[in-house]
This record gives sequence, structure tokens and C-alpha cells, in this order.
Amino acid sequence: MQRGRGVTGKAGRGLIVSIDGPVGAGKSTVARILASKLGYQYIDSGAMYRAVACVALREGIDLNDESALSSLIDRMKIEFKEEDGKMRTYLWGHDISDEIRSPQGSQASSRISVLKEVRKRLVALQRQMGEKSEGGVVMEGRDIGTVVFPDADIKFFLDGSSVERARRRHQELMGAGVRIDLSETMREIRIRDERDRQRALSPLRPAEDCMVIDSTELDVEQVVNLMLDQIHSRLKAR
Repeated sequence: MQRGRGVTGKAGRGLIVSIDGPVGAGKSTVARILASKLGYQYIDSGAMYRAVACVALREGIDLNDESALSSLIDRMKIEFKEEDGKMRTYLWGHDISDEIRSPQGSQASSRISVLKEVRKRLVALQRQMGEKSEGGVVMEGRDIGTVVFPDADIKFFLDGSSVERARRRHQELMGAGVRIDLSETMREIRIRDERDRQRALSPLRPAEDCMVIDSTELDVEQVVNLMLDQIHSRLKAR
């Protein structure tokens, strides 16, 4: 990950850019490219929840056991590394990028994300990672602009129609070798949306001071350019 050479804000520090939105909106791809263009560190908060969920499934930990999940998080070491133009997620030095993108991992991460102690620990870890990155950071997830970094310099909420998001998610899974029907992917998207938007703790919603972008009919380059325009406009206004 490149850092320290990018766009700077107050006191010469890099900016904190948050990108929130529902599953399948394209947050990960857009955030990674945006971070690269700005020379910032990219942090995928969703991958952190997925990592916890996948290890819990692997070790037979009850997904409702907050104490056991909290202990798991306390001993986890998560890193993000860019390799061949792709961001990979490492846990204890092992690449788990493909494992955490499985349908099972996605549903399990959505389940544990509603647990108070799990969110408390991961939010603290996300803040720590972001604050350490003086060269700037682009962090994406569900509650970055509302909870993790409510004072982020620039906030975006990337959305899209449920049909288009399901299509994109289905393509992603098929590309990773996961065979699943589009109808099943659409069902999973609906379940994730309902769980994320209606949970009592840190529900998915746009921050009041964010820029909402509907990506339904936009490609990745168009979304990234909209965000870059917004970032540069904000900097010029200061």
C-alpha cells in the first residue's frame, strides 16, 4: 500500500475518506482505486468482520457468543496488502481473501455485525488503523462515516438498485469459482440489506454530511471520478 505521497489536508496530513453503502454497491473496488490515486492506505472494514466470522465458523464458535468472539478478535492480527493490483486480506500471515468472500462468510459476518462487543472491538481497531495512517486513508464499510470516523474529512455513501447489486455480487462470486444461482444471490442481498439497515446498533444509513452516489448506471471509473472531483472541490474551498 502506498502512502505519504498523496493529497494532504489540514497540517499537511492526509485526509480520512469514508465510503459507506450496502453490499454489492462496488465499495471495495472503488475504495481501492481511489486510495491508489490519492496515494492513501486502503482499509476494508467489512473484511475484518468477515475474517472474524470465517475463523469462528472454522473453529466452531457460536456466532451468538459475544464473549468467545471478543476473545477471538483480541488475538487476531489482520493486515491488508496490495498484490498484483489487488488488495489481499491476511490473518496471522495467511491470505484469507478468497475464504472471506464466500456466501457463508458473508452471511456469518452480517450476523456477528449486530453484536455490541464485536462492533466495539472492531471499531476501536479500525480507528487505530486509520489514525496511524498519517499519509491518509480510505476506509469503506457500513458505518465508517456515522460511527467509526464521524469527523472524516470527506464522506461518501455508495448505493445502487438491489437488482444491479445482486448482479454484480453474482459475477464476483462466479469469478471466484463459487457456483450459485442469481436468484439465491438476490435473496442473500435482501437478507443482508434488511439486517444491515434495521439493526439497532450502528444501522446502515448515509451520514448527514455525506455525498450520496447511485452507482446503478455508473461504471467504476465514473464513480471514482465523481469522488475525486468532490475531494478536490472540498480542498479548494478551504
